[in-house]
Amino acid sequence: MTVLDLTTALVVGGLFAAGFFLLLQRTLMRLLFGFLILGHATNLLLLAAAGPAGAPPITGEVRAGSEADADPLPQAMALTAIVITFALTIFLLALVHRAWQLHGHDEVRDDAEDRRIAENQEREHTDADTADREQRPAASSDPTSRSLSMREEPRSEAEQ
Repeated sequence: MTVLDLTTALVVGGLFAAGFFLLLQRTLMRLLFGFLILGHATNLLLLAAAGPAGAPPITGEVRAGSEADADPLPQAMALTAIVITFALTIFLLALVHRAWQLHGHDEVRDDAEDRRIAENQEREHTDADTADREQRPAASSDPTSRSLSMREEPRSEAEQ
């Protein structure tokens, strides 16, 4: 692995990390930039996977040393990735524009059902804590009452 390959791998990894980080943000513009960065990272990965440049693959004649020909598949995949990224960008721009028109901002709010579930879980957690406190005996500062509660209660003859 050469220094150029290592540098390309680090740049691709950094672009993918930055793209996924932006995808996890709450604003739609950051989401859009995350998709754009992921598209660029994918194109760079495909071009790096193609290997070194070679002779054009379409020559019109069959040659014996075709190992030096360039592989056309990564180039075709890169073109496809460019088209997909462009279409997704236009779609997300339309969503961002519509969200801005409706709400005046592009931040994604929590779903009403998600908020309701979170409130129910918080309420259940609080109710469970309250029930635990009510079930515990009240602590007394009198040492004799504490020692009485720690003693074993006498068993009846039927239990023995």
